[in-house]
Amino acid sequence: MTRIKTLLALCLLPGVAVSALAEETYPVHPDSVAQEGVPRGKVEGPFKWRSEIYPGTVRDYWVYVPAQYDAAKPACVLAVQDGLNRARGWKLPTVMDNLIHAGDMPVTIGIFISPGVVPAPNEDAQPRFNRSFEYDAMGDRYARFLVDEILPAVSKSYNLSDNPNDRAIAGASSGAICAFTVAWERPDQFRRVLSTIGTYVGLRGGNEYPTLIRKTEPKPIRVFLQDGSSDLDIYGGSWWVANQDMLAALKFAGYDVHHVWGKGGHNGKHSTAIMPDALRWLWRDYPEPITAGHSERRRTDLLIDGQEWELVSEGHRFTEGPAVSPAGDLFFTDVPNGKIHKVSADGTVSTFVEDSPGANGLAFGPDGRLYCCQGKTKRIVRYDAEANEEVVLEDVTTNDLTVLHNGQGYFTDPRNNQLWHFTTAGEKSVVDKGIEFPNGVVPSADQTLLWVADTRGRFVYSYQIQPDGKLLYKQEYGHLHRTDATGQSGADGMVVDTEGRLYVTSRMGLQVLDQLGRVHFIISKPYDGWLSNVTFGGPDFDTLYVTCGDRVYRRKINATGAMPWQPPVTPPKPRL
Repeated sequence: MTRIKTLLALCLLPGVAVSALAEETYPVHPDSVAQEGVPRGKVEGPFKWRSEIYPGTVRDYWVYVPAQYDAAKPACVLAVQDGLNRARGWKLPTVMDNLIHAGDMPVTIGIFISPGVVPAPNEDAQPRFNRSFEYDAMGDRYARFLVDEILPAVSKSYNLSDNPNDRAIAGASSGAICAFTVAWERPDQFRRVLSTIGTYVGLRGGNEYPTLIRKTEPKPIRVFLQDGSSDLDIYGGSWWVANQDMLAALKFAGYDVHHVWGKGGHNGKHSTAIMPDALRWLWRDYPEPITAGHSERRRTDLLIDGQEWELVSEGHRFTEGPAVSPAGDLFFTDVPNGKIHKVSADGTVSTFVEDSPGANGLAFGPDGRLYCCQGKTKRIVRYDAEANEEVVLEDVTTNDLTVLHNGQGYFTDPRNNQLWHFTTAGEKSVVDKGIEFPNGVVPSADQTLLWVADTRGRFVYSYQIQPDGKLLYKQEYGHLHRTDATGQSGADGMVVDTEGRLYVTSRMGLQVLDQLGRVHFIISKPYDGWLSNVTFGGPDFDTLYVTCGDRVYRRKINATGAMPWQPPVTPPKPRL
């Protein structure tokens, strides 16, 4: 082991064995050679797979079964992209035999999966090769392919662990970014990533990863990176620079990351030479669980150690409109059921209004009453503490609303691409048109600006509020990150804090923007549902409440909410 580490270190030193490096020759690792007395596993396959997630595709996969496999005990998993050719190129069956025998990695089933191909319709046509589409793409599609199709298929024959700490995923080039994307999207399924000559460049959006890693709440992932300074430098970018950017971002964000750099090119020679040590590092201290790290260098540091998303209520159809009363009680809607629920300070959940047809957005006003967008009746209504209903506006199509400290309010009308101004006395007027899908609406902390989310775009719009309620100086101000699936941000509900930061629910998570409209941080969604809305609550208004799919969650953070019904708050001057 010491000899190998020394050789690897020499390979990385400038001026050492330059001629050998130029030819890319590396010492053969002893753990990559079959050893006497080590029981050998078997490779089964190929097995043919026709995917539903990638319609029309056909592919092969192979299964490595270690000699120590015991059907009575769930085995760990190593998923490898590019099939048996990649696994054999890395000498994985032999490496895994040796490491499992030595106790340097657990008993692990290897699944070696080829990329999909849509067969040609006739002999004069080319097949459609899906490798880049599947591997280079952002988003969770390939993760779903593994979790919903391949793993269940293999599980019919073998007892696979469903613990994400027991699952690793590996790949080279496009297969490497694919491996990282699977863990990034589904850390609840895979937490160990082996990436060699990774394609973190501008082919299908992978060049965005270093930025997203820096901004997003850290995930429980361990990452091993390998690359060489002679890697590709072409139209999509520099692989060498991109891998260094990935390393810098992962370190910045507090991830458990290790790297081995060399001088090699875009091939598997260097990674093959270090494969045993890479797997040792990836599985070191097993079965200790991999946990999320913490960055000490963030400009916006909102998270509190030990504070995670906590389930408040579930079993609804679609939750929306969280609003917190001056007394600290949370109210939210179940839109399809037309109900408004109340969560008391002690956590008790009850039904506040049994029948409020199409109840959606909620907001408290300075009068202490709860205002509600009642979609099916085309009204805005308000409720007193005893849930007595009073009509404020009629014949309006509404989605979300806010009521300011001075009694003026605004509501969005996405069906007609409009934004309305209203007063608690029942006056109303259209103040803007043209946003494709205006949704969430909230004032700035000092109540001089109005923010409006566009669900189908990537910007949050900003207006200056005039004394008479009219709006001026419309701008596409808040720049949001978007998922690859639709190109839409999914921006929905919003809230602000006393520092002037804006929190926007979106497909990617809860995006936190500074006063200048820049995303500084992205708080992960509590689970895979539509993140529809957010507010601050708790005795000190330092707890985030979010509606997500059929559930409601809360999480205490290092910030205090600025509620629209409270007097305006002057935030500190922003850092430019």
